[in-house]
Amino acid sequence: MDSAARLDVLKALGDNTRYAIYLELARSASALATADIAATLDLHPNTVRPHLERMRDVGLLDVRIDHRATRGRPQHLYCLASDAPSLGLEPPVFPTLARMLLRLAETAGLDGEDAAEAGREQGQIEANHAHGQGDVERMVDHLVKFGFDPEIVSEDPDDFTVCFTNCPFAELAKANPDIVCSLHRGLLEGVLSQGSVQVVEFRSVADRRPCQAELTFA
Repeated sequence: MDSAARLDVLKALGDNTRYAIYLELARSASALATADIAATLDLHPNTVRPHLERMRDVGLLDVRIDHRATRGRPQHLYCLASDAPSLGLEPPVFPTLARMLLRLAETAGLDGEDAAEAGREQGQIEANHAHGQGDVERMVDHLVKFGFDPEIVSEDPDDFTVCFTNCPFAELAKANPDIVCSLHRGLLEGVLSQGSVQVVEFRSVADRRPCQAELTFA
């Protein structure tokens, strides 16, 4: 997200009513209709509707048409866009699902390299959706999107270190750093797989805090 787009997002969320609507959508495990949001916040649907459209215009929300309505016009259902800031309010089902999947991976005997390969596949998908970006810019956008709060330290023109000052997987990583940190390593390698930057060394939560990766221009 460039500076202008980030400013538009901040302006959109600077309105108290829009922020309250955004929180409701961030907490919800499913897309919501205008009437649902209005009822929860004790607002008229005509008050809520322009706020939803404003947030949609700046890329915060996605909308789809619900054709299941039996009477009247199909209604619009709103949810957070895939790259919208979550504010740490993801539905509680997501962390629960992550813990169950980690337990399933342990039971199945999967190891760090299995996790890294899964991460690489997803990272390559992320890279394919980021056409036109430089390698470092693509990597930073990916890390920001996932909530790692990256900080780059340049030591010379060819090699540099990126520190992850926040880990959104911290709870799971403490339980099983081999699988979880390897998954993160694979994600990073996949994002960089189509460019000239390579991961030389990945230092996970088991090695140091903050976690970091050593990278080089090939």
